Amino acid sequence: MSTRTLLSGDDSIKTWLNDPVGGPIIRDLLAQGGQSADVLKPVSRLALKRLVKLSKGSFTQEMVDQLVARAASGDAPADAPAASAADEDDHADAAPTPATEWAERIDAGRFAGKTVIVTGAGSGIGRATASRVAREGGRVIAVDMSPERLAEFAAEHPGADIVSVAADITDDAKVAEIVAAAGERIDGLANVAGIMDDMTPLGEVTDAVWKRVFAVNVDGTMKLTRAVIPAMLARGAGSIVNTASEAALRGSAAGVAYTASKNAVVGITKSTAFMYGPSGLRVNAVAPGATITNIEATFASALGAQRVRQAMTILPDAAEAEAVAASITFLLSDDGVNINGVVLASDGGWSAA
Repeated sequence: MSTRTLLSGDDSIKTWLNDPVGGPIIRDLLAQGGQSADVLKPVSRLALKRLVKLSKGSFTQEMVDQLVARAASGDAPADAPAASAADEDDHADAAPTPATEWAERIDAGRFAGKTVIVTGAGSGIGRATASRVAREGGRVIAVDMSPERLAEFAAEHPGADIVSVAADITDDAKVAEIVAAAGERIDGLANVAGIMDDMTPLGEVTDAVWKRVFAVNVDGTMKLTRAVIPAMLARGAGSIVNTASEAALRGSAAGVAYTASKNAVVGITKSTAFMYGPSGLRVNAVAPGATITNIEATFASALGAQRVRQAMTILPDAAEAEAVAASITFLLSDDGVNINGVVLASDGGWSAA
């Protein structure tokens, strides 16, 4: 007689969904909230307990403990939604879940004595990047449009050297305010702030969408980079990391505005690296793939939706923001010595497909 292996919070969401007891429990819980198991596909390889942090309070540790207890007792609801045929095909074709999860490893002194500006620091990749720099001893100039998110971020890091600046990076006066807050020494800049488009192809894109996406993703990146270069040149050292995207490497990741904007970010990166490399500046870009952030894709075009969703069938699982921040902080830090003008794909292998 075989004994069923008991599920725990350390087991992946995919493992839970595939389990004859855990699957119905999870699907029933989702159904109560009007959702299906499809919402968990981007994070299916993460441990169930990781949802506590990712959900920002809507899924608690107490709920994890209750699910584990229900699974252990075999308390599977008889009327839970069944797994769809598409779900079963996904599970059949899916790669095996890794035996161990990636865990962030902090080098407490990697940014000691350094001042680093991080935009988009209130959420997602920017927040994870600012957090890592702060925890590794750096002075962080945390920039975001939302003062509330900045206050929340600073409160999570008591004792860290964090200067919060609520600013629109497309505003020249605010850019000057950011640089003034940093002071005379600026060792690093992480241009993370950005916005997505509405997935429209060129024949349908509006002037409003084009201008807004370029204003934030291109103009904002250019303006703040331009503003920090004098301080870096004065010291003969500095590291700048721009956030590109898989959309800078392929045409199937977004609409034309976002795709063109991220290609422009790559152009800014390479030109600046070439021009200022001999002066001691390093300028690189990270191209994230699917990442769990607060930037949501919207589809204003039927053609755009059909084409992009078709391409997304080969998408690797979404990464947590901390995984992309690990790539950004590597290039920002002295560990990135001898790397200049590169576009580092931090995409789980999507660009290799």
